Amino acid sequence: MLVPIFTLKLNHKINPRMVTVGKFDGIHPCLTAATQAGKVFIHNPHSRGQRQTAHRLSQSTQDSDISLLNINQAVSCLTAGTLGPNTTGDTLLVGSQTNLLAYDVHDNADIFYREVTDGANAIVLGKLGDIQSPLAIIGGNCALQGFDYEGNDQFWTVTGDNVRSLVLCDFTGDGKNELLVGSEDFDIRVFREDELVSEMAENETVTSLCHMHGSRFGYALANGTVGVYDRTARYWRIKSKNHAMSIHAFDLNADGVVELITGWSNGKIDARSDRTGEVIFKDNFSSSVAGVVEGDYRMDGQIQLICTSVEGEVRGYLPASKEMKGNLMDASVEQDLIRELSQRKQNLLLELRNYEENAKAVSGASEGENQMGVIPANTQLQTALSVRAATESQRAHIELSISTPNETIIRAVLIFAEGIFEGESHVVHPNAQNLSGCIYVPIIPPKDIPVDLHIKAFVGGRISTQFHVFEITRQLPRFSMYDLHVDPSAPRPTGRVTFSVNDRPQRVVMWLNQNFLLPEDINSPDVTFTSLRGGGLLTISMRSSGEITLSTDDIDLAGDLVQSLASFLAIEDLQAEADFPTYFEELRVTLTEVDEFHSVHQKLTAAMADHSNHIRNMLVQAEDARLMGDLKTMKKRYIELYDLNRDLINEYKIRSNNHNALLACLKAVNQAIQRAGRLRVGKPKNQVITACRDAIKNNNINALFKIMRAGTASS
Repeated sequence: MLVPIFTLKLNHKINPRMVTVGKFDGIHPCLTAATQAGKVFIHNPHSRGQRQTAHRLSQSTQDSDISLLNINQAVSCLTAGTLGPNTTGDTLLVGSQTNLLAYDVHDNADIFYREVTDGANAIVLGKLGDIQSPLAIIGGNCALQGFDYEGNDQFWTVTGDNVRSLVLCDFTGDGKNELLVGSEDFDIRVFREDELVSEMAENETVTSLCHMHGSRFGYALANGTVGVYDRTARYWRIKSKNHAMSIHAFDLNADGVVELITGWSNGKIDARSDRTGEVIFKDNFSSSVAGVVEGDYRMDGQIQLICTSVEGEVRGYLPASKEMKGNLMDASVEQDLIRELSQRKQNLLLELRNYEENAKAVSGASEGENQMGVIPANTQLQTALSVRAATESQRAHIELSISTPNETIIRAVLIFAEGIFEGESHVVHPNAQNLSGCIYVPIIPPKDIPVDLHIKAFVGGRISTQFHVFEITRQLPRFSMYDLHVDPSAPRPTGRVTFSVNDRPQRVVMWLNQNFLLPEDINSPDVTFTSLRGGGLLTISMRSSGEITLSTDDIDLAGDLVQSLASFLAIEDLQAEADFPTYFEELRVTLTEVDEFHSVHQKLTAAMADHSNHIRNMLVQAEDARLMGDLKTMKKRYIELYDLNRDLINEYKIRSNNHNALLACLKAVNQAIQRAGRLRVGKPKNQVITACRDAIKNNNINALFKIMRAGTASS
């Protein structure tokens, strides 16, 4: 087992996922992390006694190797790296819920300080697409924003939900970086600059992403899942009862391929093979891991893996030597092979014993008796999916029926499906009185995504003690929660999106049959469904000219349908006209609220500045009175100061509530832009998002709604 080559105990508690290493003087790597006290510490053991403190930077009183950067608000993300051409070394980037600071640690100077209305939940630094200069890209309230070294806004787009993780990697293999975004709506999205090129749906919030090599990347979810993707194909994943706090790619066993290093909430560190997910190394901290980074911290030409805990403990691990190459957990490949073969032998012996017992039962049974363990050779597992509307006793659901075609009975069924069942698996075990050859399982998919149902069933005779295991996989179509049975009195939807395709109606019919759960195949593209979730109607119609109209009051559903159909028909660019009167009216109200919140924010900021000046003056007067021995005036001034301070605290609470309400409204606005974009595909989609942002910047609300409806501002 590897052992740490150095251990440090820093007297600062570290915020999870806010750890980086930067060469701020261009030479010496410094461990940098956010503390729980609204500060950033910079640990620099390489140049003792040479630093001078100024501006934001101050020397720690507890540790001579540590400098503290005062941010004076809660840090939400940080990173370090090369941003501009004129700085000596790396730039430190610190994000909060209101601002982004780019700081030159070596020269103790702000490079830029920008207000970010959408907040900064995650940050990454590097080159994106064809944009020439490196960008500091932050992800916030459904928005992505990139700044160059002068603080200019060079990149902006919207994404589906609050951003929780970002990473740059060459996802498409074209030699240029794409931006991978993990968000609270469980999706990993891939952006080529502002164009969305791919989406992977997970079943929890994506909390961490890291680039491994080529187009391969690691990910971690809020439910304790970690795994590896290569482009859109998932290589492996594992799930733990603990949470992954930090993931990092590092070649720990000297085989030339990086492993996925994971730091867990219970203090465990493990390294897993990028190909199989097998653990090849592990260690433990006494408290939760805060971050995993790398750097030549001993300045000896060797890169170490550096792990930190939330309590300030730091350990550096050196990669294995070439002699130790391979598996670090136990010795050799031969031992692994022996263990695997031994396990297979045990399984085969168990299977053989079961067959022998079956054979005994058959030979000992008289002609009329039930043969206990043997089932007919023609036994198959049959499955069917059907839509079931809501009744008084049961919610609307998809019914999965599992049956056998003969007298055999199903003793138990295990279904594994991501994102549908709590814990991802569901077991049905009928009691002895209700044994039959058919089992019905209700399924309620929470979102419109295709799901693979992996089904295992135990099948045998009525008095069998041993069972045959049948395995089968069924796919639940993406839009399965829509029923062809329509209430004639249901109100018609007022929202719609219209676009034209150069394809035959039969191709649209094929898409319908593949993506909806229909009792039998339909042969017309004109169809109406009832949503089993919201109860509203969805109407799809196609004219002979190729014009398709999707009528629904759910703008998210309309966007999903457009994206699904465009993908099926391989459409790269699709323009559309849309109108969702109810949703647009709600958005108009939200935009009015944004203006009001901005106005209140400015007034409160001005009032707090006035109060601060009053406090400064009164403090001087109170101290003057104290020095002159005028205790009556001093007491009076301090009472006034106390009252002013109380007013200031109350105003801060109002300002904080106002800010939170403003953030909620800005999130709704960004989501509206994202939804308008999803009604189009390719270049028209990017044009809508850019034009909507310009309209909001110019406070031109009428132009915003025109763009959302028509797709452009000019028409």
